[in-house]
Amino acid sequence: MADYDYDLPPELIAQHPVEPRDASRLMVVDRASETITHRQFRDLPSLLSPGDLLIVNDTRVMPARLHGRRPTGGQVELLLLRRLEDGCWEAMGRPARRLRPGTVVHLRDQGGHEAAEPAEIVARRGEGLLAVRLPSEVEARLDEFGEMPLPPYIRARLEDPERYQTVFATEIGSAAAPTAGLHFTPRLLAELEAAGIRRATITLHVGLGTFLPVKVEDARQHRMHQEWYHVPAATLAAIREAREAGRRVVAVGTTACRTLESIAPNLDSDGDLSDWTDLFIVPGYRFQVVDALVTNFHLPRSTLLLLVSAFAGRDLILRAYEEAVRTRYRFYSFGDAMFIL
Repeated sequence: MADYDYDLPPELIAQHPVEPRDASRLMVVDRASETITHRQFRDLPSLLSPGDLLIVNDTRVMPARLHGRRPTGGQVELLLLRRLEDGCWEAMGRPARRLRPGTVVHLRDQGGHEAAEPAEIVARRGEGLLAVRLPSEVEARLDEFGEMPLPPYIRARLEDPERYQTVFATEIGSAAAPTAGLHFTPRLLAELEAAGIRRATITLHVGLGTFLPVKVEDARQHRMHQEWYHVPAATLAAIREAREAGRRVVAVGTTACRTLESIAPNLDSDGDLSDWTDLFIVPGYRFQVVDALVTNFHLPRSTLLLLVSAFAGRDLILRAYEEAVRTRYRFYSFGDAMFIL
């Protein structure tokens, strides 16, 4: 993992999204020529060709961060990841050492009012995860009890929660946004369509697999947490048509990329595909579906930096990141974007 590290000045971590969304900068990285050029995200239509297929992730972020207290008065924070089959929720919790099975948590809404019944820690699930049973009141009013789960490196308050949703977000279930999609606007989508660039959707609900840090030095020993995906039959058909016509399949974001590579053996399926994926893409991986990738700038020593290094080559990616720091790009969730050809 030491080979996938870089120095980032803290002031380059974007604390606010740009307005409008497509005003963000776009670094264009060409794998064939190993060149780096600088554009604006709104220039994306000119970088694509008629018939190219954009694949976007239509997941919607849950208001997944809950606040409450233990009976002793100690403050608790829960981050919901996904609903389990037994009706409980998989969650991360702080302070982790205090949240033992049987602990109850009195959750409060954004107005400071506590729910009539407490939540309960049912079990510890390993890797710092909990099984939590929420009261029905909280589940029914999650928009009132939960907050948008911004990453910890964003310290500024988000005035409009919709700015942490993509404009095509419809399927609720993520604990974090697929941030490459945050740069699109309705106007840009209309321009792409007018230019003959096609668009199709997948759903991957972003969970622990995407943002769990790598705690081992040998990346091959890291185990990805499973995330659920759904690929409609219409998207599969669009991919097949693009490939037969010699057009590019362009993944918008690492979540779309992982989903497409996960379903590579089943591209000829006639029906929808839904399953869990723990695909971990590292350098040496041979991509089977994705021809080009729109992505943000990722944390050092992260699974996402490994993925883009697998796609473009480690040396080229690290050179691009060095250039991004030198030219003052904005980094991470609300930052600028990269288009890897």
